[in-house]
Amino acid sequence: MPDPFLKLNDVSKSYDSVVNAPPVTVLSNISFEIQRGESIAIVGPSGSGKSTLLNIIGTLDRPTTGQVILENQDLAKLDENQLADLRNRQIGFIFQAHHLLPQCTVLENVLIPTLVAANKEGAPDRAKKLLERVGLGARLDHRPGQLSGGERQRVAVVRALINQPGLLLADEPTGALDRNASAELARLLLELNREENVTLILVTHALDLAQQMKRAFQLNDGKLIP
Repeated sequence: MPDPFLKLNDVSKSYDSVVNAPPVTVLSNISFEIQRGESIAIVGPSGSGKSTLLNIIGTLDRPTTGQVILENQDLAKLDENQLADLRNRQIGFIFQAHHLLPQCTVLENVLIPTLVAANKEGAPDRAKKLLERVGLGARLDHRPGQLSGGERQRVAVVRALINQPGLLLADEPTGALDRNASAELARLLLELNREENVTLILVTHALDLAQQMKRAFQLNDGKLIP
């Protein structure tokens, strides 16, 4: 069995609350391993810590205690500049809100992460091929306001994949879409998971979407249950 692509060891997260009150624990001793190319769903009620866990995995936040190890690298040993570089190279993010820049075209939005990438060669060709792959080859020069909600979210998926990350993190990616667009996006994410051999971790309220992943976890009261 190869070393896990991603490993969490007893990860906990607490926040200070009001003065003279004990800290609020959001995550409690979470441990799991993921192999490269797996698809994982994390489900749970609002406020259960799903987004906090995703932010810790994505290095947007640090755990209070515990270890996050990505490709045998302990992320706690990296400074903020090293973490920013790792995010740009290794991690793609998809959020419920697409966060596309309204003044930029579809192609320009997709290429934004490549502006600070070490290797930009071939990025425009890859962007065009991926946009064609997700059915947006005829929309390269459109702006977000000219697209449907499902189309905008597909642009966000391509933007997350443009630097060929090993890890794709999706936080409620279908939350703002109707049923048909949600089903289409779910199918697309799983196909790209296989085609790009990218590890997919998805946070969702939608049980039907979670059941399509290779594994699903329930997050309740800060604890992760297989």
